[in-house]
Amino acid sequence: MNRTMNRLALATTLTLATVTAQAADNFVGLTWGQASDNIQKSSALNSNLNNPKLDKVIHGSDTWGVRAGQQIEQGRYYLTYENVSDTDRGTKLRQQNLLGSYDAFLSLGDNNTQLFGGATLGLVKLDQESGGFKRDSDIGYAAGLQAGILQELNKSASLEAGYRYLRTNASTEMAEHGGSKLGSLDLHSSSQLYLGANYKF
Repeated sequence: MNRTMNRLALATTLTLATVTAQAADNFVGLTWGQASDNIQKSSALNSNLNNPKLDKVIHGSDTWGVRAGQQIEQGRYYLTYENVSDTDRGTKLRQQNLLGSYDAFLSLGDNNTQLFGGATLGLVKLDQESGGFKRDSDIGYAAGLQAGILQELNKSASLEAGYRYLRTNASTEMAEHGGSKLGSLDLHSSSQLYLGANYKF
């Protein structure tokens, strides 16, 4: 009896897995957006560099990303890589994100237009590449939320617009070449408004 039940459970699991796999569509996509960072500075950095405006470095800066994942009727899950860098008053910062996300869908009328909302976890790499300073980098964790609207153009293509907010703990230091440490800066959070194009296959 137990053997029969085990076989039945295994068959049911395999059937559900097959149906799920058949119902899921793989997709790839590109994103473009504008990112802004909330940088927190140490008191030493403020004192040594006269309170630099580091929030202005990545502020409304262009960011590009690529993504890949699977979409089902109720939502989607995907991996995203993004890169953004900018310079302000000689200070240059670069931020790279590697994120895993899940979105749930809410259809508007028909299934061609859908609202989405979800959560993201991943890694963020922050590079300090300012002229006259030692280059420094750090990899931290990221967690956040995103929401937006997805418009299906046909069975294969879709466009979307969204907003994402991330909390992170990446931190780097600033030091002159051949000199001592001047202070540290922490990437406390980042936000992004973006547009995306996706292709299902």
